[in-house]
Amino acid sequence: MPFNLGPGELLLILAIALVVLGPKKLPEVGRSLGKGMREFKASVSNMTGSDDDEDAKQLKKA
Repeated sequence: MPFNLGPGELLLILAIALVVLGPKKLPEVGRSLGKGMREFKASVSNMTGSDDDEDAKQLKKA
């Protein structure tokens, strides 16, 4: 697991988040975090994919 966090530490972090954010705000924060991660992943994969396409086009021209 990243940062060597075990199940106990994860539960503690979730409990603190629940206390700080509250039960109504926590799902909204989770959704927005997931959406941000999906957009970041898509942009990174598009960047690497476009580089590969450009390299392939340059090889075909040569």
